[in-house]
Amino acid sequence: MNNATIQALNNVDHKDLKVITHPGAAYGDAVMLSLVVLPEFRHAQSVYPLVFHKNPQTGEFYPVALFGFSDRENLFLHGDQWAAGYVPLYQQRGPFLIGQNNGQQTVHINVDHPRISKDEGEPLFLELGGHAPLLEKVINLLDTLHHGISMNKAFIEALLKHELIESFSLDVSLNNGQKHQLLGFYTINEDKLNGLDGAALGELSAAGHLEPIYMMLASQAQFSNLLAMKNRQAQA
Repeated sequence: MNNATIQALNNVDHKDLKVITHPGAAYGDAVMLSLVVLPEFRHAQSVYPLVFHKNPQTGEFYPVALFGFSDRENLFLHGDQWAAGYVPLYQQRGPFLIGQNNGQQTVHINVDHPRISKDEGEPLFLELGGHAPLLEKVINLLDTLHHGISMNKAFIEALLKHELIESFSLDVSLNNGQKHQLLGFYTINEDKLNGLDGAALGELSAAGHLEPIYMMLASQAQFSNLLAMKNRQAQA
């Protein structure tokens, strides 16, 4: 993302901008994964496998929803349709982000993002300058993401404290004989989780971390759905 295109959103410079909201590869949806935050785990785990990815530069872990088995593969994306009842917030945010403006956190926009248009899409501002419904939705979404990322950090710190994160690999064999291997991701170490004493479990529970742990583990069942989608794609 070119920093020169990031601007603080306002109803003067950006009054005529519209946002294309439907999914599409041209709009950044041809991706293998998306960041997810704790407040959306309940929705996300019912659709996607939730695992951890590790930033190669910083070494930080963060939870992600998987959409496919290889780079730029989104098995849920079919033309301009997203074949799932829930899309992660980070993927929904499109051209918007939170930035600093005169010491205040405000909505910023990447005006060169492919979703930005003056000809089609939903408006950001009403005729007299007020917030259009889309912008109100964006503000709420960014607020949830902002607070969710802070929650993620506390969650990861707790997991690392108890050594509950482990790497895993997944060998995938398709019906047509093709083979894929999923590498570079991490999950919850169930053996260490089951070996925690009452004090450690109580600490995790009091912090609200046990529920997302079990939701991440439950989401592993979604790998079979992802494989079924991959097989259908290979046969098409």
